[in-house]
Amino acid sequence: MVKKGSASKVKVTLKKKISKERKKIKKKISRLARKKKKLPEQYIKTYIPGFDELFEKGIPKGSTVLIAGGAGSGKTIFCLQLCYNLASHGKKCLYMSFEEPPERLRQHMVDFGWNPKELEKKKLLKITRANPFDIIRAVDALLAKQKGELLIEIEPIILPKNFKPDIIVIDSLTAIASAFIGREESYRIYIEQLFRFFEKVKATSFLITETEEMPTRYSATGVEEFLGDGVIVLYNVRHGNVRESAVEVLKMRGAKHKKKIVAMQITSRGIIVYPEQEVFGMREE
Repeated sequence: MVKKGSASKVKVTLKKKISKERKKIKKKISRLARKKKKLPEQYIKTYIPGFDELFEKGIPKGSTVLIAGGAGSGKTIFCLQLCYNLASHGKKCLYMSFEEPPERLRQHMVDFGWNPKELEKKKLLKITRANPFDIIRAVDALLAKQKGELLIEIEPIILPKNFKPDIIVIDSLTAIASAFIGREESYRIYIEQLFRFFEKVKATSFLITETEEMPTRYSATGVEEFLGDGVIVLYNVRHGNVRESAVEVLKMRGAKHKKKIVAMQITSRGIIVYPEQEVFGMREE
């Protein structure tokens, strides 16, 4: 028979053991929670008002996305705003122009009330200009390499030294394609190399491409939209005497998104998207 004093001692010892075990479990849970928080982000947001609401979670990190649209639809503004927003959130952004000079692009940003110079000083934003005809020379070198005539590695675009971007904007694929007129096969080879390059550097890339006002194809050859992970279409359609702006996420691999064309506005502070304001009949007209 167990004495009363002994029984109470056993109870106290048991309580201490249980308390000790609980503390251990709590520590493990806390450690696991911290590890979970440190997991790398799988999606990115643009922070363009209303636009991110078109996605369940965001744009999958590392995607290559076409930004397609006709003249005046807001493609450059969309990409400049995206770069400014993401750089402001600590992402390294590279805007590579094949058309407009960097000074003019910076001025566009200033006109919308954004301060690119501050982000450039912090080495979070770089705006560069490239010559599309330099691309042809790179492609000739790639072709020579395939024939075994060149041993050095050629990259389809040259990234700035000591700058590893999280986000890359190419403005535009249309300008690059224009340098390949009469050399369609070379352009196709270049595009394949470019998309492989983006995979290698693990950047999320946005490639601007010019289309008709109501596009049936979203890139110069159609190959780009096949290789790309996503296609975002900006519209600037005339209705009588006015033009209506709208946006659509046509395709985005690995992300649930709304499948509808919604209203968009270009304001003095940049683009605003109205995710609940559906634009009907946009495709048919």
